[in-house]
Amino acid sequence: MQSLNDGASRSPADLVADIKRWGKELGFARVGIASIDLAADEAHFRDWLTAGFDGELDYMRKHGSKRTRPAELLPGTVSVISARLDYWPGGAADADAVLTNGELAYISRFALGRDYHKLMRRRLQRLAERISAGVGAFGHRAFADSAPVLEKALARNAGLGWIGKHTNLIDRDNGSYFFLGEIYVDLALPADEAATGHCGSCNACLPACPTGAIVAPYRLDARRCISYLTIELKGSIPIDLRPAIGNRIYGCDDCQLVCPWNKFAKVTREADFAIRHGLDRPPLTTLFAWSEAQFQDSTRGSAIGRIGYVRWLRNIAVALGNAPRSEPVMAALHSRQDHPSALVREHVLWALEAQAARLADRGLNAAG
Repeated sequence: MQSLNDGASRSPADLVADIKRWGKELGFARVGIASIDLAADEAHFRDWLTAGFDGELDYMRKHGSKRTRPAELLPGTVSVISARLDYWPGGAADADAVLTNGELAYISRFALGRDYHKLMRRRLQRLAERISAGVGAFGHRAFADSAPVLEKALARNAGLGWIGKHTNLIDRDNGSYFFLGEIYVDLALPADEAATGHCGSCNACLPACPTGAIVAPYRLDARRCISYLTIELKGSIPIDLRPAIGNRIYGCDDCQLVCPWNKFAKVTREADFAIRHGLDRPPLTTLFAWSEAQFQDSTRGSAIGRIGYVRWLRNIAVALGNAPRSEPVMAALHSRQDHPSALVREHVLWALEAQAARLADRGLNAAG
């Protein structure tokens, strides 16, 4: 454990106050100090894995207890600095309006700007450098979704918010549209009071999930989650879930959009999170027509780019299958019927069959 005696009169409490002030100066919306006792969360996490809710998220299992025991991931860790960056973009098209317009593509609002990982890591490192300047060299490591870290539980322990029934972190003064990052440290810092839950009797997020992925309060089956299906899943999207995906081609915000606490969400001040390439309300047919070079150019530096061009087309094909039938929609689908990727062809064929079934139903209804 690192001593805080740097030859000055700074106490641990004074250092924590400084860390929070420095964090604010660096642009973090909020910074807190977490204890590393995650025993209850470890039991919950193991139950989640036992239920198989992780799907193909193999990285959730392969690190053993390092995710729930910070000192195993970084030996010597006794405290965790948890930080938050708000991402809700100002001026974005109304989310509900986009979701109800089947001709448009919906992209989760966290992905409309630049990828946050590098920004978060750089800023955390700058905060660590400020601390080092004050107390001398100390053991630490910064994380931004880059290692097995139970970030929401740590953020809760740091007082940054509680884990809601949809399993996202909620701050009563700022909602849930934010990114989290951590610095594991060997400094014995006084922890903030852990946040307590304020969901109460509200269950709005459960029925709002299009695919029923929130199987119970505080319990998410990732295999059914649209964010998992459109971002993490590498293969074929289960046929029974495709209609419920609607026009969501990258991620999903539905459980957060209905959360009453998000009426307090703050618009981000980060220029890097500003909307790029009009992705807050793009036509599906326009995105489906992108060449691979256009996709790479338009998603460079964005979280979207990591799914690759084939999965991008896969996701849009599903959305086009769910879209209102029109000549542009049908022409777009036919243009990809013979795509070199079997994954794309499969989803295009499903979309064409879905459109044909819709047309047949319309004919039967008219005849009736």
